[in-house]
Amino acid sequence: MPPDSIKALVLAAGLGARLRPYSQKVPKPLFPVAGRPIMDIIISRLIDAGISAIGVNTHHLSDQMEAFLLSRSYPVPVIHRHETQLLGTGGAIRNFADFLGSDRPFVVINSDVLTDISISGIISQHMADCCAATLAVVDRPEFNSVSIAPNERITGFAGNPAGNEKCLTFTGIQVIDPVIFDYLPAAGFAGSIEAFCAMIQDGLEIRAYETSEQYWNDLGTPERYRRAVIDTIGPEAFARAFGRPPESDIDCTPLAGDGSDRKWLRARSKERSLVIADHGIQTEAQTTEFDAFVAIGSHLHQKGLAVPAIYMHDRFSGLVFLDDLGDTLLQSAILAETDPAEIENHYHAVINSLLEISTAGAEGFDPAWGYQEPVYSRQTIIEKEGLYFVRTFLQKWLGMENVFESKLVSEFDRLADVIETHGAAGFMHRDMQSRNIMAAADGYYFIDFQGGRRGPIQYDLASLITDPYVDLRPQTRQNLLAYAADRLAPKIGIDRTAFYKGYHYCAIARNLQALGAFGHLSGAGRKPQFAAYMQPALNNLSALLASAEDPALPWLAETVARARDRLGANFRQNPR
Repeated sequence: MPPDSIKALVLAAGLGARLRPYSQKVPKPLFPVAGRPIMDIIISRLIDAGISAIGVNTHHLSDQMEAFLLSRSYPVPVIHRHETQLLGTGGAIRNFADFLGSDRPFVVINSDVLTDISISGIISQHMADCCAATLAVVDRPEFNSVSIAPNERITGFAGNPAGNEKCLTFTGIQVIDPVIFDYLPAAGFAGSIEAFCAMIQDGLEIRAYETSEQYWNDLGTPERYRRAVIDTIGPEAFARAFGRPPESDIDCTPLAGDGSDRKWLRARSKERSLVIADHGIQTEAQTTEFDAFVAIGSHLHQKGLAVPAIYMHDRFSGLVFLDDLGDTLLQSAILAETDPAEIENHYHAVINSLLEISTAGAEGFDPAWGYQEPVYSRQTIIEKEGLYFVRTFLQKWLGMENVFESKLVSEFDRLADVIETHGAAGFMHRDMQSRNIMAAADGYYFIDFQGGRRGPIQYDLASLITDPYVDLRPQTRQNLLAYAADRLAPKIGIDRTAFYKGYHYCAIARNLQALGAFGHLSGAGRKPQFAAYMQPALNNLSALLASAEDPALPWLAETVARARDRLGANFRQNPR
């Protein structure tokens, strides 16, 4: 029987429970791999194998499924049937009995498998063996449950093979004879595995089509979906980065994260490696952190600035392949150094690159790229730095409930006045600290640029110089500020007095934001390691407020003094 007389059923009605919450917005069969929905990949492979017509059962988010199928113009008929209640794999097969026919075998395939297993090869073996069903199987030790005799006959599905049998994994790809209809109930939910077991007991042969050289992945969990995308686009990322595809499979190992919810992986093929930033599955239509990361990172790299190159990215999976800059943070390099002069030399190189990114990065920057806000604004200073500090650090972390927000807001407003008046406009990274700067073999690189926007250049300098992760000596901070002013003031034509004043009040705002973040991360963020940096940041803020004269911020200074008393005298020793 020629393959082009055979029909197929794609099982697509499932809830995708293991992919929640993402599958509550997008049905699992429409999850894209490298931009193509899995359903489209499967249907195209069936057509390439000579299948004459295809049925699809739907249930969960069926409107999306049906709209997708109606939008396509496949060269063979593709029909869909909605299940008002889930029927199970056996019930779905029974529901398509009139479509599949009673005189020829048919293909049944799960809608969540990414594979290059030969469908025509399974059909050919099934025809040659004259058996009741042929199931494609692979060796996946964590899932192996199909017992197979030496003659490739399947003997059971419970994972307890006899002494001379092997145990493999069913791929969800199968060719079945119409005899299965005799083993399915007339109505209601039914499983195909139960039908196969009954067929075996009656002496019918179900055979295995075993393959070890072809790719197969069940995309039923976020982790396996992510792996499928890596397997699909990873080779192209390596080809773009190194001029040739990987010479072996891509092995991924997790890297330590930091304050964000992103995950980081090192993708390695023999001696070459890239880093993957995993932002998580993206089902939102609006601009997300992923979009900002890709757009801003690409912009800065095209300007020749010190950021890693982005080689491939996939929005729905949230994966971004970029340069592997190693494992050494600026923080590590500084904490390992004892000579103040050498510490300043490190920072001179960083400041030189920072001033470039602040000025050149602003050229052609599109504010729409930002996922938080397009510019650093008065509202940001008052709400996302000042009140963030009050609510997540003072109130939630320190338990200082009796804080007069109205008085503090008035001072935050004055703080915003100074920054708006004396800030030198440029590109603003907004989290320019030593844990977001990589010390690579060929220099320093800035990462975590997804919060970038237009704003005062002095803010990033303040973030770098008053960084609580390294807690630089006061004299070192003064020297570095002077170094930056010497290079920047002539370049942008800013008055040095205005530059210093803008810096001072940006430093206050930055330390408010840092303490708010430490309170959030240590509490609701469940990252208690950040509590260790609260005292240095609070000391920074106290010293900055003590020297703030025009305008003075007395209520904020008094509140910070009370916060220091409440936090305790557990100060960090030996500032750098």
